[in-house]
Amino acid sequence: MNPEFIHGATEIETTNRGLRPHRLSKEIVERYCDPQFSAMERQPSGVRVVCRTTATSVTLTTYSTRVVYLDSGRPGGKIDVLIDGAPTSSTPTSGGETTEVNFITGATERRLKDPQVLTVDGLSEQEKVVEFWLPHNEEIEVISLKANAALNTVEDTRPVWINYGSSISHGSVATAPTKIWPAIVAQSKNYNLRNFGFGGSAMLDPFMARLIRDTPADLITLEIGINIVNGDVMRRRGLEAAVDGFINTIRDGHPTTPIKIVSPFYCPIHEKTPGPGAFDTSSFGSGQIRFIATGEPDEHGRLTLEMVREVLEGFVEKQKDPHLTYVDGASLYQASDAPLLDNLHPDEASHALIAQRLLKQL
Repeated sequence: MNPEFIHGATEIETTNRGLRPHRLSKEIVERYCDPQFSAMERQPSGVRVVCRTTATSVTLTTYSTRVVYLDSGRPGGKIDVLIDGAPTSSTPTSGGETTEVNFITGATERRLKDPQVLTVDGLSEQEKVVEFWLPHNEEIEVISLKANAALNTVEDTRPVWINYGSSISHGSVATAPTKIWPAIVAQSKNYNLRNFGFGGSAMLDPFMARLIRDTPADLITLEIGINIVNGDVMRRRGLEAAVDGFINTIRDGHPTTPIKIVSPFYCPIHEKTPGPGAFDTSSFGSGQIRFIATGEPDEHGRLTLEMVREVLEGFVEKQKDPHLTYVDGASLYQASDAPLLDNLHPDEASHALIAQRLLKQL
């Protein structure tokens, strides 16, 4: 398996089975990442296997590793296929390693199955680009890519778009990798997507600023705030300094690249109430896990989403940078939109809505 078939990854690991795409390098993971961040970077949100071919049948063999939280309402993984940019199929992942977790008892059960063999056939004999978008919410190893004609790698010359953010950028509860809002925007604008959305991990880490600084890009969007609030990781004074350091580190490598700071999407539990966020234990066993905010609003300096938006908008105004703009996340997902089923993550229809609204500002 040629690693050049894999697009959108930072590093490709060779395993006993094949190739595992990573969105962060091994050096970054070993030096800086906690277990949560490490798990999220192994989920290949925005990563795809791409080839150019005249084949009428193309087969991708993969091995997934997934954690399934029973009765959580979380969707399983899928592999989406695009032919010359047009959606063709969306297939649930199967096989590989599954660990089931019972929220109520804490019990876990591990199951092993053979790799998944996904064949796309009935294709025309004309030359075309075939894309397999890998699941945004499961780890995966690419074992082989085969066809009944030659497979050629594709040089992606489209504008590179880097998106950084939380689980909502990662894909949250969307059911398919091309249905997350960054993928929808990338397809609509014909961008080469590099998705640095990491569930629970958008904390303005300096190593992420350095990675973005050193990665070629034509556009950068930074979805900032929800993880800082629901992780309760800093106060207002610390946020102001962290944003300044993060943006100006990126500017060292991208002096004139357009950067859009996207403030938090509307989230009722954290609009006026600080973190930390927590599971709502009363929802266990209901079929839909929900979240709650547990912070004290009156404690000086503790961050809410309303406060984060104020800080981010004020920062952009002070910079006087013609290539730095502020996007109000509460205008992309609004209080009047459909309720958040788990109180935190927009559903798949809301991902499409966020993408539609953001496209008007790009």
